[in-house]
Amino acid sequence: MARSIYIASAEGDTGKSTIALGITNMLAKQVGRVGIFRPVARVADGSDYVLQLLLGHDSIDLSYEEAMGVTYDDVHADPERALATIVSRYHEVERKCDAVVIVGTDYTDVSAAAELEFNGRIAANLGAPVALVVHGSDRTPQEVAQVVEQARSELAASHAHVAAMFVNRCKPDDVDAIAALLPDDLRVGVLPEDPILVAPSMSQLAEAVEGTLVSGDPALLARESRGIIVGAMTTSNLLDRLDDGSVIITPGDRADTLLALLAAHGAEGFPALTGIILSGGFEPRTAVRRLVEGLGSSLPVVRSDLDTFETARRCSATRGRLSRESQRKVDTALAMFDQRVDADKLRRVLDVAHTEVITPLMFEYGLLDRARSRKQHIVLPEGGDDRILRAASSLLTRAVVDLTLLGNEQAIRARGAELGLELEAARIIDPTDPEHVERFAAQYYEMRKHKGATLEAARDRVQDVSYFGTMMVQLGLADGMVSGAAHTTAHTIMPSFQIIKTVPGVSIVSSVFFMCLADRVLVYGDCAVNPDPTAEQLADIAISSAETALQFNIEPRVAMLSYSTGESGTGSDVDKVREATRLVRERRPDLLVDGPMQYDAAVEPSVARSKAPDSPVAGRATVLVFPDLNTGNNTYKAVQRSAGAVAVGPVLQGLRKPVNDLSRGALVQDIVNTVAITAIQAQNLKTSEGNA
Repeated sequence: MARSIYIASAEGDTGKSTIALGITNMLAKQVGRVGIFRPVARVADGSDYVLQLLLGHDSIDLSYEEAMGVTYDDVHADPERALATIVSRYHEVERKCDAVVIVGTDYTDVSAAAELEFNGRIAANLGAPVALVVHGSDRTPQEVAQVVEQARSELAASHAHVAAMFVNRCKPDDVDAIAALLPDDLRVGVLPEDPILVAPSMSQLAEAVEGTLVSGDPALLARESRGIIVGAMTTSNLLDRLDDGSVIITPGDRADTLLALLAAHGAEGFPALTGIILSGGFEPRTAVRRLVEGLGSSLPVVRSDLDTFETARRCSATRGRLSRESQRKVDTALAMFDQRVDADKLRRVLDVAHTEVITPLMFEYGLLDRARSRKQHIVLPEGGDDRILRAASSLLTRAVVDLTLLGNEQAIRARGAELGLELEAARIIDPTDPEHVERFAAQYYEMRKHKGATLEAARDRVQDVSYFGTMMVQLGLADGMVSGAAHTTAHTIMPSFQIIKTVPGVSIVSSVFFMCLADRVLVYGDCAVNPDPTAEQLADIAISSAETALQFNIEPRVAMLSYSTGESGTGSDVDKVREATRLVRERRPDLLVDGPMQYDAAVEPSVARSKAPDSPVAGRATVLVFPDLNTGNNTYKAVQRSAGAVAVGPVLQGLRKPVNDLSRGALVQDIVNTVAITAIQAQNLKTSEGNA
């Protein structure tokens, strides 16, 4: 039976979705199948934004219809029948999942006065403990405590059990005072108001004023508004009052204001705006439209038929909501949850049994937690790539690592502001900066002069972003580097061969992929770097792969793969693997290793019993070492595509300091994962050096 928790609020606008998202995210790290259930949704047409938010989480595999109980209309028509339907539909979800997050109603109905009682009845009938959420907005700590106690009593009268309490949207200065007034055994989190979570997006404002986009990039409609400015004054006075993230409302016939705002947006010395709303239903004249098009601005411009007063009134009344369309909001909500919620206490409430199963998402979320536990400093050379900027914003908002981006600071910060990203904490260095160039060139020259390098050539070389970033790692200005989103693998890793070099005792740099199957994670090496390693190199790859597995909490059981198992085959290819296996045993007698071995014998217990009954590895291998790049690369791609495995990597190993390569088709989440992996490698390196 799944363990469930019912998130109930005593009122509207509590920020319950932040709590629901945080709990869902926490459960995704611990169990294989997380479910979402919404007993009463606003509508059945798929537009309930809370359900959309939670069903969009990577760990959830339910449809909108499966996750919904009934609508408000159903409750009004026949409350008892609606309750019976809710219970029946919930149990359908429960049977499919290991844990279920149940999200109560939002107080958007005309009969809101009875909603808390009805939520209590639902929770009691589902047998789910309640996490009570109230808000602290415009309340004293004493008033908050009073609301909590009243809601708790009302839920108890409906036979619901309150097991946890959250107070959300508090004044930052009141957090400690509110926490002190709540029952210690039930207080799980007191969270302050964060302006970004209640900031409306440009698309929400456009919807509120019934507007249409007339120019600009539609993708930027997702950016949050930091404030509303009515631009009815002269242009020169308006330009003095602009702020980052503002939305400017101006009459549509004010061509001078429109053109000035578009020119100012992104110009040096002026803030980056979120958008412009043209009121009054006026269309810019043909010549003005041509000039707007000629400026080529991506800033969204929306036209509304409402007058200026009504446009401003509706915009001011629009409250932002947490949604998947805003990664920044999601990152901010999860970061706040991680920082402000007592996770151990919440886990005890949830009482979810530990599982030996490791799903791809559990592995990915575990990477972020481990990286965050001892923050490292990672350099990202490709600061001009939007994917890198989006990944950097997510990593910084969630406090996973410290980051340096390479590139022109003004251009990077302007683009980040335009995309609505949080890059304030990023350090940005121009790779042509003379101070760094001279220092790096002198160091590089000393390292490479025996190869014929000159100081002048060294100056040119270190201004290449890959060499610049690698020099930062070598000189201790960063703990690791991640690149390759816009460069080839050779361009990314060649500098590390020349500058960082290999760990003593390791002859070769190699790679692994973490292959995340439905219920476990395997390590494949080497599938990306070495075309045809010798027996000695293959032994190095096996040892490095086992050590990488151990760094990521995977017990290494190493299978040296070939087309035959044990002594059954002959030939130079099998002999190479046989010799490599002997060398691994000789050099690392502590490792569980066996080979040569066929893939099926390595991973399938029933095959292992017939082909290698006495092997300590067969049937349960966790590290699979391929004899050459052709075999390894094709196998990992076949498993990835045919078995639906998530391939995380390549992760380079054997270097004295961590450098990792991205594919040029990398998604933002791939970049986030690779940065976290690099940070964990840096942590382990420092631990090893400290124990040496």
